[in-house]
Formats: sequence, structure tokens, C-alpha cells
Amino acid sequence: MQSTIFRSTHCVRDIATSDLPRDRLLSRGASALSNTELLAVLFGCDPEQIRADLCAAGGLSAYMIRHDGALPQGRRARVRAAMELARRTLGEELASGAGLGSPRDSAAYLKARLAHLPYEVFACLFLDNRHRVLAFEEMFRGTLDGASVHPREVVRAALEHNAAAVILAHNHPSGVAEPSAADRNITRQLRDALQLVGVRVLDHLVVGSGEPTSMAARGLI
Repeated sequence: MQSTIFRSTHCVRDIATSDLPRDRLLSRGASALSNTELLAVLFGCDPEQIRADLCAAGGLSAYMIRHDGALPQGRRARVRAAMELARRTLGEELASGAGLGSPRDSAAYLKARLAHLPYEVFACLFLDNRHRVLAFEEMFRGTLDGASVHPREVVRAALEHNAAAVILAHNHPSGVAEPSAADRNITRQLRDALQLVGVRVLDHLVVGSGEPTSMAARGLI
């Protein structure tokens, strides 16, 4: 049965000009707008209708990712284009030669790269000794509920990139960013294997629908 979450919307020309989110975005900046207003600008729709659809979907993440298939074709294309532009922008910033300023920098980038995927991916951010990004690499791709990770391949990639450190990451398509027993076990294996070749594991981030979970912050590295 076709989803009824996303109903037809009214064109923005029905809204008073002074109330247009687009005008406030241009005059005050995008950060001044709510999620509802940003989506209204992106789609050219009535903010009130967007607000109702967001509530029905269960929030912004569900609207943008989990219910992607329920969106009309044109809106779905705009969502995917906007998300890909965000990923590429973050990637260019990290690849510009500047070191990672904080764990939030890497978490934001890895969430942008992994959170939208409907299958599990294990990836690595390879860093030099000043924590500048050398490369991002998707190492292993799995299914909805798991991916096989081979420590030898991670060590080989770290050596190829001449990395001094690495940030591990994988997504949970379920949206629940809670490390499993298997996640903790493979983290220990990778930490020990990489340590033998002088590469530090700085963190292992589990990416879900909310903020990524840092295993380093949990004391699991």
C-alpha cells in the first residue's frame, strides 16, 4: 500500500512574501531557519504542510532517510542531491590539509557518508601523524544487519596510505547506534593488529540515526 505520509503541498506563492523562509534565509542565514523552514525552501512548499509531514514521519532523519521511497520523485531527487552535496562539501573540507579539529568533525563527516545507507558498511579514515586526513575508504560492505571485517585488509590499507592513525566507523541501518558485542570484539582485534605496525586506532564510531556513538568515549578502545 502506498504511504500517505507525504501529502500534496501548497505552492509558496500562497504565503505572504514577508513570511517566506527563502527571504529570511537570504537576509539572516540558513542557521536562522528551522528544519521545517529549510525543507520548505528546498521543496518550495508551505512550511505548515512540511511540519505536518515531519511529525508524521517521526523527525528529520526519518523524513530524509528512512522514508525516502515514500517521497514524490522530484522531491526525492532534491533530497538526494542536497545530501550528496553536503557529503562532498564535508569531504573537501577534511581533504584540504587541515587536521581534524575535534571528534565532532570526523563524526559529522562519517555520519554524512554512512547514515543514509540501507546496508552495513565498515569504513576507515586514514590520518597522518598530525591527524590530517589521508583517505576515506569503504573497506567492507555487508547486509542489513552485518558486515564481515578482515583485520589483515585494514592493516594492508593503512600501510598503503602510510597512515599513522585511523578512525574506524560502521553504520547500523536499524538507526540504533549502540555498539554490539561483535563491534567491541572486532575493535580490539583491529587495535591490536594495527598496533603491531605502529598505527593508532583513535576511535571507532557507530553511526545511526542520531549522533554517532564513540567507542573511545565509552572506554572501549
